[in-house]
Amino acid sequence: MSWETTINLQPYFFREAEKKLADFAGLTASTFLYDSGVCGLRLVNQVGQITLLPFQGQQIWHAEFYGRTLTMKSMFEQPNPTTVYLNTYGGFLVHCGVTAMGVPTAADTHPLHGELPNAPYQTAQLLVGQDERGPYLGLTGTYQYTVAFNHNYMASPVVKLYAHSSKIAISLTVKNLKRSPMELMYLAHVNFRPVDHGRLVYSAPCDPTHVRVRSSIPGHIHPPAGYREFLQELEAQPEKHNVLSPDLAFDPEVVFFVDYLADESGWAHSMQLHPDGSADFISHRPAELDHGVRWISRTADQDCLGIILPATAEPEGYTAEKAKGNLKVLPPGGEFHCDLEAGALTPDEAKTMAEKINRMVASTER
Repeated sequence: MSWETTINLQPYFFREAEKKLADFAGLTASTFLYDSGVCGLRLVNQVGQITLLPFQGQQIWHAEFYGRTLTMKSMFEQPNPTTVYLNTYGGFLVHCGVTAMGVPTAADTHPLHGELPNAPYQTAQLLVGQDERGPYLGLTGTYQYTVAFNHNYMASPVVKLYAHSSKIAISLTVKNLKRSPMELMYLAHVNFRPVDHGRLVYSAPCDPTHVRVRSSIPGHIHPPAGYREFLQELEAQPEKHNVLSPDLAFDPEVVFFVDYLADESGWAHSMQLHPDGSADFISHRPAELDHGVRWISRTADQDCLGIILPATAEPEGYTAEKAKGNLKVLPPGGEFHCDLEAGALTPDEAKTMAEKINRMVASTER
């Protein structure tokens, strides 16, 4: 039996002292206020917890399972109350888009990764429910973005944490509220913490045709000597990045474009397999998010592994992606929807997923 109850969240629910708001089937939800003034919602189950920002982008700011932090290392100990992307960057999940996404070029006017990452949500709701996967607590809300003569849409993300599960269910729905077509770009910026000697296992053939290195360098990136040569090396032999050796120079970042295979249920799968046999993972549907972007940045200040950032386009900015034909177009009143799953796997679960991925890739090589 499936059912769901919603609790409408209000900013005055959030105070400096953390306070429990709901308790259900071993799951708890509590509200608190960061010192910066940003509202935080903590969802806890029997194996871990996630912290979300209900009124700022509905980001998953932090995730940890089995006593291990999954979230990237950044320069931010807490989120800042700003809409400027790089002034509060360090969350586990950041929704990017929707009117534009990626790094703006000189021909673009949009901010880095669009208006959605730190969008001020007008409504936020705590979800308490049960479905075929079991009891859960979750977060949803609505953000309406309206610019006269240009844009009018409603974004509604959903995040669910299930009892006893380290797999986070994530979705996003965008509805075009205009009576005219709407262009759309979206990228799910999911930022894991890299592990030295971790191994990347993913449902795509690893060759220069299916795993391509981005050669362009964004304006906010200032590479050291030898960086371009490292990119050329990876371009010829992309398999060199599959093991996260500490001596690989992902400084300040390296971006790959990956062409994914889907399984019989329509899902593509990616893992960072840890030396102890456990793993981080993310799964997405290429029929919904048909571009795979991998982002790795390993510096003294930031340590991040975007195992895959599922997207509707490459992250080269609105003008470049429109020229490539990568923009989605929603009809009047039309909707875009995508589903993801991300989190941690036990060694047994990781072994099962690795075997599945290896079978998927091997089937293309026969």
